[in-house]
Order: sequence, then structure tokens, then C-alpha cells
Amino acid sequence: MYKEDICEMIDAGAAKIPADLIIINGNLVNVNSAEIYPADVAVYKSRIVATGDVSGYIGAKTKTIDAKGKYIVPGLIDGHLHIECSKLSMTSFAKAVLPHGTTSIISGLDQYVVTAGLDGIEEILQEIDKTPLKVFWGLPFLTPYTLPQSNVGFNVTAKTHAEVQKWPEVFGVWETVSEFIENQHSDVMKAIEYARINRLPIFGCAPMTRGHKLNSILCAGVRLDHESYDHQEMMEKIRKGMNVIIRESSISHFLAENVKVITHLNPRLSRRVSFCTDDVIASDIINNGHMDKLIRMAIANGVDPLTAIQMGSINSAEAYRIDHLVGSVSPGRFADILLVEDLVKFNIDTVIAKGQLVVENHQTVYQFVPPKRSNVLLQSMKLKPVTADDIAVKTDVTEPTVHALSLDVDFDIPFVRRGRQVELAVKNGVVQPDITNDAIYATVIERFGKTDGKPKVGFCSGWKLKAGAMASSCAPDDNNVVCIGTNSADMAIAINHLAEHGGGQVIVKDGKVLGFLSLPICGIVSDLDPHTMAAEEEKLLQIARELGCDLPDPLFYMCCLQITAIPDYAITDLGVIDFHEQAVMDPVFKCGCTHGKLHPKCHH
Repeated sequence: MYKEDICEMIDAGAAKIPADLIIINGNLVNVNSAEIYPADVAVYKSRIVATGDVSGYIGAKTKTIDAKGKYIVPGLIDGHLHIECSKLSMTSFAKAVLPHGTTSIISGLDQYVVTAGLDGIEEILQEIDKTPLKVFWGLPFLTPYTLPQSNVGFNVTAKTHAEVQKWPEVFGVWETVSEFIENQHSDVMKAIEYARINRLPIFGCAPMTRGHKLNSILCAGVRLDHESYDHQEMMEKIRKGMNVIIRESSISHFLAENVKVITHLNPRLSRRVSFCTDDVIASDIINNGHMDKLIRMAIANGVDPLTAIQMGSINSAEAYRIDHLVGSVSPGRFADILLVEDLVKFNIDTVIAKGQLVVENHQTVYQFVPPKRSNVLLQSMKLKPVTADDIAVKTDVTEPTVHALSLDVDFDIPFVRRGRQVELAVKNGVVQPDITNDAIYATVIERFGKTDGKPKVGFCSGWKLKAGAMASSCAPDDNNVVCIGTNSADMAIAINHLAEHGGGQVIVKDGKVLGFLSLPICGIVSDLDPHTMAAEEEKLLQIARELGCDLPDPLFYMCCLQITAIPDYAITDLGVIDFHEQAVMDPVFKCGCTHGKLHPKCHH
């Protein structure tokens, strides 16, 4: 990231070297001083070298952009993003978000880590370096994030932190899930200690965390958090010294609620608050925008435009301690600059990133060319074939029906799965799914060749799937293959199709593949053009709709079934997981009683 010679930059700042680019006649939105005033900007290579009067920086080869009638705005920062959830490669993702003003992202690249290890990460970092988009990498606090620990392609441990925290590309410890701090997980404690030694910030993940638990993670050194489920929770975090990030993802919509800490409680809190999208898909970016969308939403919810721009730029930079590099139009910072005609409508006219002109007059002018991929990134699918007989919930209960636990989508709180007790038929020792009762099979299969690869099967509800099955190898946090279905035969076909074709997302009905999105890079992303990816996502969505699914994004909701850090239940390659017990559980209630107690360890 640091490419320019320091002496050369000093000379450029002193006007001893002509600027490569100047922007004139614009109104500078100064997020440092909270002012808007006429100013010009000079850029040398990838950096801003002057603001104000830049007449002394002009040389024979200096390019001029006339920003008359426009505002000069700093490039926007996504404060927490799992880029891989877009299913776009780094190059394709840059192509998608840069026209929307996003010039920097903070990410753990965690799904690349678990699928391709450190060799894969080095290849991805090289790809990032060749695009105008900057990614400030936080080394994941641990992989996998699951409790109990599931099986993945690569495990980040304390030993990893001892080595990799010293890499120049590492800017912090990524998404330190509160449960691991609460349990004082030995590797996580060591990772935090290494971060203290290396003076790296700790990025948190503390959904619905308040009171004693919040105090505890703050005492561990957690600096910021991106998961507040209401504005009161966010307010408590601010009062206790946290930097907080408002999340507005493709399926988690918290901006309107959380921005109330500013619009309803105290507008002076805004400098402690920034924005992120967390998980975003291509069709959402294409149709609605990215960080520019969040700026517009904040303004629509009563935030002053200058304040909203601060929240989308300098606030994140300061929270992550990278404000000497990005976040403002200031000398020494990367030349990440937007030209905007109207701060309220916030439609972006021009984008400059790393000093390179990316968008001009609303048209992308930069050529995004993906690199050649190595086998490290292309051969992560090591899944053994499965049969329909492998996909079953077996029981030794002799009754014709049993009571079982189904992971039920909470429609009020995104991602959350509540426990639902269902009565299901038993045939030849196998508990049957029930379409009428909206209780279908859910399974996760380890795909990295670390185990026997036998499916662990439970039940899920909320998808309203009437026939067929759907599966994905892109599924945070583990990116093992997750599949839900109304019958074992279609599920086996879906899983095996992904194994044979290097990963992706697929929908099957009556033994036929109805739709398939190939994700050959680590089984999680593709070099598809963003518009093409959006079209492919729409095709799969419509197929899911035809099969009865009415969730906002049935495949995305399915992919999140593996996340054990969110209550109350999940499913991994180990089986059904009880969030509160942090343990594997049998989805079948052995005693068969009907008192409504959801935990299978019934004491009656």
C-alpha cells in the first residue's frame, strides 16, 4: 500500500515536483473541520499533495479536472464487509462499488482465509493491490468462528497471529466474536495479547451485547462494533467508549433504527458513528448503490448531509486508526475523491481512487482486468459424493411420530433462528420432512477433505419450499456446503453438482438442475461482471420463488445457517448447534413429550 518514496512525496508536497492532476473550481467538503468552501486539490501519483490554492503545483503535463458547480467529497469507506458474500471476485467487486463512491473497505477476507489459507490470501492481496479499491485487512481473530469448532480448509490460530500480525497488510484483528472473549478462548486471548504488542486495534462483533457482557469485551480491548440491533444498544456502546458502525446490508436493515442515536438522542454523537454494509449482493449494488445509498438513507432519515458524509468517510478512518491514509481530502492521504453535484441527492459524477480516474461523467473509464488464478484458489472443492441415503435424520424412537427441533427463521430479526417444535412422521427409523408443516431437511457437508464428509442433517422452517432442494458452497462463516430440501434425492443431486463443478449455488427439482451459478474461485466467488452476476442472482431468486420461497433472499438466508455466533440455533458440519449451550444437539426429542421444552435433554 505504501509505494511512493517518502522523499519524493515531500518534494511533491512542497511543489518541487509538478502534480499529475489538479481539480479546480470545486467546493471542498472538509470532513476534518466540518466546513464547505471553495478549494482546489493537487494530486501526485496516488496521493493528495495540496488543497486550497494549487497554482504552484501545475506543470506541463498536469491534467486538469474542472469541478465547477460540484462538491469535492472524500472517497467513502465501508467500515465492515465480508466482500466474498457478494460472490464477486475482488476485481469484479471493485468494478461494482467504485462507481458508487466506495474507495476503501475494511475486511477480514475471512472466507478466502478458510478456503485457501495464507497462500490464497497472499494471492488475493496481490489482486487487491492492482485495483483502485483499497482493502484494509484485519486478520480474523480465529477461524472458524464457530462454537464448537467446525472443520474448514484453514484454521487461524494463535500461531498464525504471532506470524501474520507482523505483515504490513494487517491493520487489526478482525471481528472478534464476543462469545470467544467471554469464554476466554486460549487462542483468542493470545491473539489479543499479540495485538497489544503490535499496537493493532481489536475489531469486535457484539450483537445484542449489553451490561456486564459489554463491559467484559471492552476490558478485553475491543475498539468498535458493527452489530447493534436497536439504537438503545448502540447508545450504551457509545456511552462506554466504543466506536459504533451502523449496518445496512442486503438483508439486515438497521440504518433507520440505529441512526436514531443521532436524530433522536444526541446529534453530537455523530463523530463516533460510521457505516458498513457487512454483507451485500451484486443485484443490491446494481439496483440501489453501495455506500452512496447509505449516505442518501441517512440524509432521508434526518441527518445533515455534511454529517452523513463524515459518517461515511473520516469517522470510519478514525475508528480504525487509518485516518492518516484515507477518510478526508487532505495532503498526504490517498487521492480518493468524489465529485458530487448535489449533496442531498448524492449522485456521484466522478470517482478518483488511488489517484486514478475511475468514473468520469457517470461512466466507468477504468479497465478492470482480473488476474490469472492459481490452483490454490481453483481447487478448494474436495467434497466426496453423497447419496440420498446419506441425507437423513435417523432415530431409534419406535413411535410413528416424534417431536423435533426445526431452525425457524425469525422474520423480525435478520439471520436469527428460533427453535420451533414440530411433530414429524418416522418411517423405517428415519424422521421425515413435512412440506405441509414447513419443516424440511437442512444439512451441512465438510468440503475440504478434512473428515469423512458425511452430511449432518437437521430441520429448518421459514423457506416454505414446496419441492426440490437448493445448495451453496458460498456460505459464511465456514463455506462448507449447505443444502436445504424437501427430499433427500434432490439434495444429493444438488450437493454432488457443486462438487463436480467446482462450487457455486444450485437449485434442483425432480432430479433436474433448474439453475446453477458457478463460483470457481475458492468455491465462493466469480470473475463475472457485476451486472451479469446480478442477472444470475435474479434467475435463482425467481426459481426459488416458483418453488414457494418468499423470503427476501432465500439463498442468502440459507447460507447463514452455519453462523453459530447468532442465536438461537445453527447447523454446521458437526450437526445442529445450540447457541446458548455452544454444543451439538440431537434435533429429535428422545422422550417424545409435548411440554414445549425445546432442548432435547429433557429431564422429565
